[in-house]
Amino acid sequence: LGSALKAAGYPAKADPAKLNAPMVIFLLWLLVLLVTMVYGPIAAMLVELFPTRIRYTSMSLPYHIGNGWFGGLLPATSFAIVASTGDIYAGLWYPVIFALITVVIGFFFLPETKDVDITK
Repeated sequence: LGSALKAAGYPAKADPAKLNAPMVIFLLWLLVLLVTMVYGPIAAMLVELFPTRIRYTSMSLPYHIGNGWFGGLLPATSFAIVASTGDIYAGLWYPVIFALITVVIGFFFLPETKDVDITK
């Protein structure tokens, strides 16, 4: 695998002199901003899905399964996909596919709670 990457023009290791530190900091800041834009609405949506007496357990279970299992295993799964295919971009399909599944489920199966009394 190392010789194939070298033949394709990839260096053996990163060159610290070519690092654009301000751009790296900006990109990390942007990713943190995007994460905060997602996590706030997720909590509000999960709270509205369940009645008050079972809200915490009902909200906690899907939240932690989604973040723990799918998010926690994302690096290992993506790396395994890359290692098995040899394509460095193939691992991106894992988060893209789960994001699309989430959009479809959210769009078609989540109920509107605008005028629903959720205090019972």
